[in-house]
Amino acid sequence: MKRISTIMFLALILSGTLTPAGAADNSSPALAPIQLTPARRQLIGLTFATVQRRAVDKSIETTGNIEPDEQLQAYVQTRFAGWIKQVFADQSYQYVRRGQPLFTIYSPDLASTEQEYLLALEAQDRVADSTVAGVAAGAKSLTAAAADRLALLGIPRREIARLARERRVREVLTIYSPAAGYIVERNALPNMYVQPDTKLYSITSFSTVWIYAAVFQDEIGLVRAGDRALLTIDAYPGESFAGAVDYIWPQIDTVTRTARVRIAFKNSAGKLKPGMYGRVRLGIPMGYQTVIPAGGVLRTGMRNIAFIDRGSGYLTPVKVELGPRVDDQLIVYRGLRAGDRIVASANFLIDSESQIQAAAGTFAPPPAGVSANAAQPSAHDHTNPAATLEIVTIPNPPVSGRNRISARLKDSHGNPIAGAHISVTFSMAAMPAMGMAAMRVQATLTDRANGDYTGNFTLPGGGTWQVTAVATKNDETIASRQFDLSAAGGM
Repeated sequence: MKRISTIMFLALILSGTLTPAGAADNSSPALAPIQLTPARRQLIGLTFATVQRRAVDKSIETTGNIEPDEQLQAYVQTRFAGWIKQVFADQSYQYVRRGQPLFTIYSPDLASTEQEYLLALEAQDRVADSTVAGVAAGAKSLTAAAADRLALLGIPRREIARLARERRVREVLTIYSPAAGYIVERNALPNMYVQPDTKLYSITSFSTVWIYAAVFQDEIGLVRAGDRALLTIDAYPGESFAGAVDYIWPQIDTVTRTARVRIAFKNSAGKLKPGMYGRVRLGIPMGYQTVIPAGGVLRTGMRNIAFIDRGSGYLTPVKVELGPRVDDQLIVYRGLRAGDRIVASANFLIDSESQIQAAAGTFAPPPAGVSANAAQPSAHDHTNPAATLEIVTIPNPPVSGRNRISARLKDSHGNPIAGAHISVTFSMAAMPAMGMAAMRVQATLTDRANGDYTGNFTLPGGGTWQVTAVATKNDETIASRQFDLSAAGGM
């Protein structure tokens, strides 16, 4: 029954039906340190982990299809009109070498230009010995101009040299492949009439291939050109291919909220074929980071809470600032440091217990043999420096009715701590046999400088009250105390 009541009480807090005293309706539930017995820790399956500082590589899993490297593509076109005679490369995806014959073509325009070049050569030879000033030079310039016209039509220099040597125009011209690769598109057919705008072949090499991976916008800021990548293909089980990020698209797809990341892979063996589907893992180096298990943080939507183990079952909540998740771990930017021992599982139950105890002011005191100061945050924790909290009531003991309370807050060196928030809760359990409901009184102390804090509280009756005092600064608990106090006066 006690566990059912606890769960129902938690449900009321989390749903907003019941708001912890001293907390605004739109704020996160208050948390308090808690004490768990070994039996309870075993019952809820509590485990612990140590905060580590180590080199971190984040992995981004994505998929994509293999595509040809566009930078290795080449087109075959002529710069003159004509008729194709013979076709040597006559099938798609045929592999051709650079300089390999593709087809022959007959072009009246080309034959006419070649004939003009031969006439220029003959004229140059006839006037080579002329003594008239400028005649020989003029003939040479005409020959050079005719050769340049042939070069502008795409005629190789070796063909121009053959014309000059043999002084004979060939009926057809052989066109050679400008690059090595596979013919992915072929339009050259025998007896086909072509013009300069006719694309006859498209040749590409698969020695390097691309994959366009889709990376979500919340992770694209981590990706850099040059980041390594591993590709796995179902066709080659147990084998992976290494690549690197080549280019990151500067635009986000507004429908999928992803950016395209181009990854290049070497493919000298030819195993990676265009159209194949593969899985890509990007390895993002993130340097040395503070990391904890992913289960070591409770995310409430408004804040992220971890619980530090102070020993003897005493757990202290601390707010942490998280970075990205790396596999099954989380990067922590603030709130924890390497060496801290934290709760690694059952955080929801621990958080529930902490909220309930903060709302009801009933968290358990340290076990026998553990001093009040031992329950405080340890001195090595930079986010929760050790502090002591001294509480005095005026009058002492207090009385039924109006009282005054004074507190002094000091750090581990005895120096006063100013600017903190101190709340003191007086609670008394219900006594059904006497027809008395549970009572709770809360006092918020005012900072009087130099570590002194004062406030007022009114007790509705005498008897034994349980007192819980918690000091916080910058949303972190820096000191807490719990003790029993007997007040004078009748009920």
